[in-house]
Amino acid sequence: MHETLEFPDLLRLIDERSAAFRSAIAAAPDLDTTVPTCPEWTLSDLVQHLGAGRRAWAATVTAGPDATAKCAPRSDPTAPQDRELVSGWLAAGTRQLLDALREAGPDRGCWTWWGASQSPRTCGAVARHQLQEIAVHTYDAQLAVGAPQPLPTEVALDGVEDFLSTCIATTSAWPHQPTAFDFHAAEGRSWRLTLDGAGARYERLPAPGTEPVIAADASVHGTAGELVLYFYDRIPAPSMRIDGDRGLLDLLRAWEPED
Repeated sequence: MHETLEFPDLLRLIDERSAAFRSAIAAAPDLDTTVPTCPEWTLSDLVQHLGAGRRAWAATVTAGPDATAKCAPRSDPTAPQDRELVSGWLAAGTRQLLDALREAGPDRGCWTWWGASQSPRTCGAVARHQLQEIAVHTYDAQLAVGAPQPLPTEVALDGVEDFLSTCIATTSAWPHQPTAFDFHAAEGRSWRLTLDGAGARYERLPAPGTEPVIAADASVHGTAGELVLYFYDRIPAPSMRIDGDRGLLDLLRAWEPED
């Protein structure tokens, strides 16, 4: 059975995706360029969001497990207006986040916005989700400058599971008939999301052909990167292969759990 990315790999990939984001920003004709996948945002807005957000998460990690809310950044969160200074400002925010995570280590508790999910409230889980946020926004920036790239495979494979465990898993009751969704990555990994009165929870599925499983009510197929982009509303459902009841996916997208 596959494992999640190790903490050093998460930090390495945060640094790598952050550098890719800066490269996309540097290639833009100007920061007023619109971002198609972030309605009403420009690249300037995206820069501010990513740079200030990493500083805020660095402060939150540094605050330790007793923090009760996301913390304010340790430094001025306003992006510089001078285009030549933007890359350095973004890089400094990434360094703050990585330094804070390294100092804390993966097992220390940390405030998180996710509560009754399947993701722990630890610095390791924060690093895991930060990687996905940076990776998706890097795709946004690349798309805005006309050079979108697939998400790196190791990032995307971990991203499918991170989304299911962090953004969907909950103990809030599913308000419809019990159902199950399967998500199949072309790279050979699969996950099942089960929803019922006890909430939503995911599990890894065995490799195809190893043992039978009960058929899901709906299944989504694509590369791991496509699945992540689909989860985050970056690509539409018709771009994926969907088997079973498509209407159930609409119910899932419209669901707003209480916790």
